[in-house]
Amino acid sequence: MNLKRFFGALLTALGIGGLIYTAVVFSDTSGGTKDVKELIIYGILGIVFFVSGISLVRTTKDES
Repeated sequence: MNLKRFFGALLTALGIGGLIYTAVVFSDTSGGTKDVKELIIYGILGIVFFVSGISLVRTTKDES
């Protein structure tokens, strides 16, 4: 089992979860300043995890 690929898949899943959570918070927001800050933080973390996970999976070579 390739540990880098597993970690990349885990980061990708965390990123997708963060982006979905951001969408749920966005749909329930009432427009307060605290809600906007949470949206920005969770959205940026979700994007960073997602992109880093995808790039880690793509750059890892398959070894038999």
